[in-house]
Formats: sequence, C-alpha cells, structure tokens
Amino acid sequence: MSLLADFRTLLKPYYWINILMSFSYVIFKKTPVLCNYMFSNFETKCEFDSRESDILLFMLIVVMIRSRKSGSVSMINYLTSSFMYCKVASLILWTYADIRTGILYGVLFLVLAIWVPEPTYEGPSNVVYFRTTATLEDELSKNKNITWLVCFYTVWNPSCVNFAPIFAQLSAEYGLDNLKFGKIDIGRYRDAAEKFGISDASTSKQLPTLILFKNGEEVMRRPCADSRGKLTRFFFTADNIKTVFDLNNLYKAVANKAKPAKASKDDKKKAE
Repeated sequence: MSLLADFRTLLKPYYWINILMSFSYVIFKKTPVLCNYMFSNFETKCEFDSRESDILLFMLIVVMIRSRKSGSVSMINYLTSSFMYCKVASLILWTYADIRTGILYGVLFLVLAIWVPEPTYEGPSNVVYFRTTATLEDELSKNKNITWLVCFYTVWNPSCVNFAPIFAQLSAEYGLDNLKFGKIDIGRYRDAAEKFGISDASTSKQLPTLILFKNGEEVMRRPCADSRGKLTRFFFTADNIKTVFDLNNLYKAVANKAKPAKASKDDKKKAE
C-alpha cells in the first residue's frame, strides 16, 4: 500500500516536473532526435565526454550520501532529497554545453521553484504545537494523567521535514484525550533544546528527537545514546515508532484507563 501511495504521489506536478528537470540533460543527450538538434556542434554529440561523466558520477555520489544523511525512508523521500543536487548538476552540465542553455535552465529552475512548490501534507492530524518551552513544561506538569509523545524538530532539517507527515498520521491514529502528540521547533526555541539536551546544529544526529513523557517525566527517547554515550541511529518510519514506543499497547492502556472515569460520570448522571 505504501508503494502504491508513493506512485499516486508521483502523479502530482511537483514530482514529475522535478524528475524531468533533474534528468533533462541526460534525456536530451540520449534521445537521438533531441540530441542531434541540441548538440549539433559537439564532436561526440550523443556520447558523454570525460568531464560530463565526472559530473554525473559526482552527482550520484552526493545524492547517495545526502539522501542517507537526510533519513530518507521511502521512494518519495529519496526523490525529494535528491532533486536539488540533481538540478544543480544539470545546471552545470547545461552551462558546460552552452552558456545560453545554462542561463535558460537556470531561469526555468527559479520559475518552477516559485510556481510549483513541494506539496505539503494535507491529511488528518491531531498534533499540538508548542509556541514556547514554558508552555510545554506547563502542559507536562498540569495534568500528569496525560501521556505525551513530543517531537523536537527544526523546519530546515530534511529528516524533520520527511518525518512530519508520518508524525501527523500517527497523531490522528493514536491520539486520545489522555494520549497526546506535540511538537516544538528547537531551532526557534533554543531553550527547549538546552533543557532536553538536544543539539540543533546543522551536523546534529538528534534531529528529529521523539520523547515519551508519562506522569510529566521523560521515560523514553529516540534517538538515544548507547552505553558508551554514542548516539544510535534510528529510522523514523511509522512501523519503527509503533514498535519502539509500543503505541498499540500504550493506546489500549491509556484508553482503558480513561473508561472508568467516564463510567463514573455516567453513573452520577443516572443517579441524579
């Protein structure tokens, strides 16, 4: 189902336009009709010369490394994280072929970035956004019967961006009055990063960080440090989060805990 959903997502203009933009040079170079028209002045014509091959190889290496670091866990995530690098490489290749085609590609690059932005998640969500660290602390201490799963993130980090729709879907699936999902931007509220020991540096391996709070106290977080104090890598997929935080059993326990209180209210109304 996930793969089918990815293919449906690819039908959106943003994705197929960016795929064409990313591989435009290769498409023109390897399509005889287009190649003969566009590269008529080149001796090698429809073959890549050594410099073009070097640029393409470098692009492939960069995309693989950056996609891995961005925490991409699906086909859509991999594509999204690689678009920028592929388009920059294509810009270099078009400029190398002819400065005029390079300028034309650059203009098209900017226009499409403005007019065809990346689609945002529009599905169900039950996430509470904390605007200050004090607000988060107040919520944790105000009602200790509420279990909180809080995501500490930054808006510029690719891993956080990739994880946002997953967290929203989990909040809609598991959210209850006494099981809540929250988010706080530690890039904006640095005191939250300091209080909970999370680095928001560009090289940080702690973004995003998920912390489970019970009775107002932290009981679990991911990613976490091992016995040697080294952070263990964690892939923020829906299945991993459900397993590690035991969301199914947590949901049942919290839901059952809320039932007696509801029943007592109903009994009181009947007595009246």
